[in-house]
Amino acid sequence: MLICSSPDDALARIGRALADSNRQQILLAMLDGATYPSDLARQLGTSRSNVSNHLACLRGCGLVVAELQGRTVRYELADPHLARALRELIDVVLAVDPDPSCGPDDGVGRRVVAPAAAAALASSQRQRGQVAR
Repeated sequence: MLICSSPDDALARIGRALADSNRQQILLAMLDGATYPSDLARQLGTSRSNVSNHLACLRGCGLVVAELQGRTVRYELADPHLARALRELIDVVLAVDPDPSCGPDDGVGRRVVAPAAAAALASSQRQRGQVAR
């Protein structure tokens, strides 16, 4: 297991890993258990070399481990705590500013907010009397 020198280092590694949608999908696939690059490539609809590059990043971040099995390599999450943390992150409801400074852009310079997050924010603001119904 990778030992980080500080909480900041640990969060930076997780942030780097989660910054790419392919790596997000790989981590989500690994919640079901160990897997192989060829299975991940098929599941994600991408090439094995692309998956291997992302797995190398995830290994470098300390989030997955590789085990050689004959001529193939099997990958799994590095720690059961990580699986639990990822599941918790998925279940978190985020209240976000309708115009956040980060996030996808709609092509006209406006930030895109997920409908569920926007609804959660509006509900929260209504409860506090900050917006009209």
